[in-house]
Amino acid sequence: MKPQAAAYLEKSRAQLAHAEKMLAIDLNEDAGRTAYLAGYHAAQALIFEREGRVLKTHNGVQGEFARLAKSEAGFDVELRAFLGRTYQLKAIADYETGPYAEVTQTQASRAITDARRFVAAIERLIENA
Repeated sequence: MKPQAAAYLEKSRAQLAHAEKMLAIDLNEDAGRTAYLAGYHAAQALIFEREGRVLKTHNGVQGEFARLAKSEAGFDVELRAFLGRTYQLKAIADYETGPYAEVTQTQASRAITDARRFVAAIERLIENA
């Protein structure tokens, strides 16, 4: 594994640990956002490992990840949709206002669970390459 990819995966694991701590004290928006970021960094690891480049935007990472994962058996439809789905939680936490602009504990908990699966799937892909 390339050192930069390993660093991205290490960041992903740290983000997952932070997200769980946030969820435990009802910081649902922060937990949801951080679960997304764990997946984002894992996707960056895969992109760097496969292509040797770092993408600078969320859209760029999501698009390139989708292209790389589309033919991978380790990524079911739900995992492929993880980044787009949980980016919505980040957007709510960072930009949205009003009575419906909140991340529930259920949403944050699911995002963390899915992020763990997502990161583990990427780790397997990189290790088995």
